[in-house]
Amino acid sequence: MAELDSLEFGKSDFVLLDEVNMEQFLDNLKLRFEKDRIYTYIGEVVVSMNPYKQMDIFGKEVIESYQGRELYERPPHLYAVADAAYKAMKRRAKDTCIVISGESGAGKTEASKYIMQYIAAITNPSQRAEVESVKNVLLKSNCVLEAFGNAKTNRNDNSSRFGKYMDINFNFNGDPTGGHINNYLLEKSRVIKQQEGERNFHSFYQLLLGGSEEMLRSLHLKKDPATYCFTKEGTVSNISSDDKSNHKAVLNAMKVIGFSSEEINSVYKILAIILHLGNLVFESDGDSVLVHSENSVCQIAELACTHPDMVRKTLLYRTVATGGGDVIDKGHSIHEASFGRDAFAKALYERLFCWIVSRINAVIEVKDYNPVLHGKNTVIGVLDIYGFEIFDNNSFEQFCINYCNEKLQQLFIELILRQEQEEYQREGIEWQHIEYFNNQIIVDLVEQPHKGIISILDEACLSVGHVTDTHFLESMDKKLSKHPHYTSRKEQYALKAEAWTRNKAMKPQRSPITREAKLCATDKTMEFLRDFRIKHYAGNVTTGKGDVMASGRYNGNPDYPGPYSTTGQPEAPPPGLHGNARCGAPVHQRPGRQFQWNRPRQPPRQPPPQPQQPQQGP
Repeated sequence: MAELDSLEFGKSDFVLLDEVNMEQFLDNLKLRFEKDRIYTYIGEVVVSMNPYKQMDIFGKEVIESYQGRELYERPPHLYAVADAAYKAMKRRAKDTCIVISGESGAGKTEASKYIMQYIAAITNPSQRAEVESVKNVLLKSNCVLEAFGNAKTNRNDNSSRFGKYMDINFNFNGDPTGGHINNYLLEKSRVIKQQEGERNFHSFYQLLLGGSEEMLRSLHLKKDPATYCFTKEGTVSNISSDDKSNHKAVLNAMKVIGFSSEEINSVYKILAIILHLGNLVFESDGDSVLVHSENSVCQIAELACTHPDMVRKTLLYRTVATGGGDVIDKGHSIHEASFGRDAFAKALYERLFCWIVSRINAVIEVKDYNPVLHGKNTVIGVLDIYGFEIFDNNSFEQFCINYCNEKLQQLFIELILRQEQEEYQREGIEWQHIEYFNNQIIVDLVEQPHKGIISILDEACLSVGHVTDTHFLESMDKKLSKHPHYTSRKEQYALKAEAWTRNKAMKPQRSPITREAKLCATDKTMEFLRDFRIKHYAGNVTTGKGDVMASGRYNGNPDYPGPYSTTGQPEAPPPGLHGNARCGAPVHQRPGRQFQWNRPRQPPRQPPPQPQQPQQGP
C-alpha cells in the first residue's frame, strides 16, 4: 500500500482507513489537500483534486523518480498511474487504457497532458529522430486542440468543450510510432451563445487579440472581441490566459504538425467568416427580408471567394421542390434567417474542428506498418471527456455530456465493484459486501429503444410538420411519467389534477404515488410546459430553455455553400465557402451525432439489358 507519506499528511491510500465511511473519507481527503497532497489512491485508482494553482510536483526530476517503480513504491501521483499502464502494456504485450473522469473543472485536461508528457519523457532513450518527431507532434496536437476545442467557463479557465479519446501506438520496443484522435460532442452551441461570465472558444480571442495587424486587416477584423456578437459576452469576464502568446504557440504548433501556410490561412479565414456572420442583422421592408449589414456580406463574400449576391441569396432564401418537380426560391422570415445564420455558424465551426482533428490524424497515424517486419503493435488509450455539469441553463449539450458520464459511471461500477465482488465470491473469499447504486436505470431512461429520451426525441425530430419542444415534452410525460428519475412541471400538475378528480368521485385512490412523494407541484425551479428534470447519480439536472428540438433537428438550408460541398479530405484545405456550390438535403440522425448530407439526387439506374434467348432451329 502507498504509505510512504508520513501520517501527518493522512492516509495516502483510502484502503488503509481504519473505518471506511463517508466522514473519514472526506476528512482524509481534506487533510491531504490542505497539506498540498492532491493525489490519493483507492487501490489502483488515483483520486485527484484540482489545486487551482501551480505546484512543484511535476518536471524531469519527478518523472525520473517514478520511472520504472512499482505503483506503491512512491507517493500517489499521475506519473505512477501512467508508468503502471506503460509497464503493463510492455510486459503483457496487451493494449491498456487510462480513463480520466470527474466533474467539470476537476482538472481532467491537465491530467491528460501530464500523462502524455510522462510517456513522451520515458520513451525513446536512444533519441531516434523519427520517434522524437512522433512524440513532438503528439504533444503539439494538445496545443492546437485546446485552442479550437477549449473555452473559459465559470469553473475553469481552460475547460475542454469536447470529448477526446487518443490512441498512442507503440512498437515492440515500447517506443511511440503514432496515434489517432477521436473527438466527441463538440459544444458547438458555444459558438453563438455563452453563459454569463464565460467565453467563446479560445481560437476566436487568440485571433482577435494575438493576430498581427496585417492578418486582421486581410480578414477585415478589429482587435476588439466586443465588436462581434459571438465574442462580446466573453469580454466582461476576467481573462487569466495570455491570448497573444497562446496565438503564437498555436501557430508554431500547427507548423510543427505539418499544416501548410495555405491551410493555416484558410483556418483563420473560416474563423473570420463565423465572426462576420454573427454581426449580420436582418430586417423586413414589409414584403421581404433584407440584410441590414451589407458591409459584412461583402466581407464574407471576399473571404469565401464568392459573389455578394450569392451570399445574400443563401442567407435570405431557400430552395424548395414543388410537387410537380419544379424548384422555386422561398424567402425566409426574420426568425428563419436568424436561425439559419446561427445554425450555419455552428455547423461551420464543427466541420472546421473535425477537419483539424483529421488533419492531425493524417500526420500521426502509423504508416507502413507490417507486423511481420515490425513486431506486435500495442496501444495505450487515454480518454478525456467532459465532466458532469449542472448549470443554471442546461442545454441539449449538457444532456449529452451527463449521459456520457452516466455511461462512464456504469463502466466504473462494472469493473471496480461488480466484477471484483463476483470474483471474491467465486474464490470463496470472505468479505463485507459493498452495496452500491446501479445507475443502469438512468442509462435506460436515456437510451432504451422506443422508450428512452433519445428515442422519443428521434420520433419528434422525424415527425412531419412543425414539432415544438412542448410536443416533445408531452411525449416524454406520456411515456416516462412513472419513471423515478424523470419529472417535469406539467406532469406535476397532471398528477395533482388526477388525484383531485379521484377524491371528488369517491373512488379508491392508488398509492399516493409515490409519484406524489417524488414530485412537488410548487417547484418553481422548472418552467411549466418547457423544462424536464433527470435525477442523475451526481445530482438533479433541469434541461429545457426551448432548444432541445433545435439541437436535435437542424432544418438546414441546402443552399448554404461550403462545408457540406467539399470532401473534407485531410490533404485538402479546410472546407470554405467556394462559389455556387450546393449540396443535398439534410438527413436527420440520432441527436448528438454529426449530421450527414445526401448527395444531389441522381437519375435512376436502368436495369441491365437481358440477354436474348437464341432462336431455336427448325
